[in-house]
Amino acid sequence: MKSAKDWLDMDVEDDFLGDDIETLDEQPLFEHYHFTVDKGQGALRIDRYLTARLEDTSRSRIQLAAASDYILVNGRVERSNYIIRPLDEISIVMPYRRRGLEILAEDIPLDVVYEDTELMVINKPAGMVVHPGHGNYTGTLLNALKFYFQNTDTNALLAHRIDKNTSGLLLVGKTEEAHAALAAQFYVHSTKRVYQALAWGNIKDDEGTVDAPIGRHPKDRMCFTVVPEEQGGRHAVTHYKVLERFGYVTLVECRLETGRTHQIRVHMDSIGHPLFNDDRYGGNRIIKGMAFSKYRRFVDHCFCIIPRHALHARLIGFVHPVTHQEMIFEQPLPADFAQVLERWRAYTVEHNE
Repeated sequence: MKSAKDWLDMDVEDDFLGDDIETLDEQPLFEHYHFTVDKGQGALRIDRYLTARLEDTSRSRIQLAAASDYILVNGRVERSNYIIRPLDEISIVMPYRRRGLEILAEDIPLDVVYEDTELMVINKPAGMVVHPGHGNYTGTLLNALKFYFQNTDTNALLAHRIDKNTSGLLLVGKTEEAHAALAAQFYVHSTKRVYQALAWGNIKDDEGTVDAPIGRHPKDRMCFTVVPEEQGGRHAVTHYKVLERFGYVTLVECRLETGRTHQIRVHMDSIGHPLFNDDRYGGNRIIKGMAFSKYRRFVDHCFCIIPRHALHARLIGFVHPVTHQEMIFEQPLPADFAQVLERWRAYTVEHNE
C-alpha cells in the first residue's frame, strides 16, 4: 500500500473521467489542494483553516480526509486537530464530488449485484451514461441512484467510472467514509479489474502487455491516443490474454494496471487490434477478412446485434472499507456480446470445414 505522501505525489487517476467525453468534461478522481500559511496567521486547528479556504467543503469532510491520511503538513501526515503555524506548507487530497448540477430522481431499473450498509455493486448496461452532463441530463446512472435512495439519507458516490457503451460492474460508496476508502483503492491501483473484449484480427501472442502512455488525440478531442510522456502522455499499462480465436476477430481478457480514459480501446487499437464495432477508434468497419458480399453481410449483422464497442467489465475486486475483507464480484457477458460470440463461433466452424 502506498503512503499518504505517495498519493499526494502521484498523477491524478483517470478512473473518474467522463463516460463519453463529448457529453462530460474530464473530472479527476481526487482533488488536490496546496496552501502556504500566511506569516501573520494565528493559532488555529487545521480543519477550521481548511474549511474556511475550501469552497463548499464541510468541516466533517476535512476531518474525514485527515482520518484517511490525506492531509500533509510540511511533508508529514497530520490529524484534524493539528495547530497550524506561519509558513506551514499544507497539501490535501479528497475524493472528487461533482458540484453545480442538480441530479433529478428517475425511476430507472438498476441491476444491483450486491448491497450492504456501506456500498453497492451495480451491473451497468451498455448505453447508460454514468453522470449527468452537457447533452445527457437525464437517464443516467446517478439519476437512477437518486430515485433508488430517495427515501433515505444515502448519498450514493461512485468510486470509479466506465464508458457509456461499456457494460459491466461499477462500485458505489453509500457513505462518505466508504467512498473515501474505495476511491483510494482505485487511486493506488490496488483493486482488481478484469474486462472481456472482442478485438479485430488474430492476435499473434497468447498473452502480452501494452505499456504505452495515453493522452488526448492532437487532432480529435473526442479521442485519446498513445502519446510520449514528454508530450503529455500519462503512464498506462494493460495486460491481455487470448481467450478464444475466430480467425478475423479474437476474444481477449484485459486486466488494467492503470485506469486511463478509454485505456483498453486505445491500447488495443495501438497494437493494430481495435475493438469490434468501436466507432470512436475505427472498429466499426471491416478491419480483417475479405470484404466479399456474404462476409460483409455477416459482419454488418454482427454490428446490428451489438451496436456498440464489444467491451464488458466482467470482474471487480476490492477490500471492504469496514470489514477489511477482500470482495470479488463477476458478471457474465450481456446478451448482445454473448450472441455475437456465438455467431463468430458458428461462422468459424462453417468456414473451417
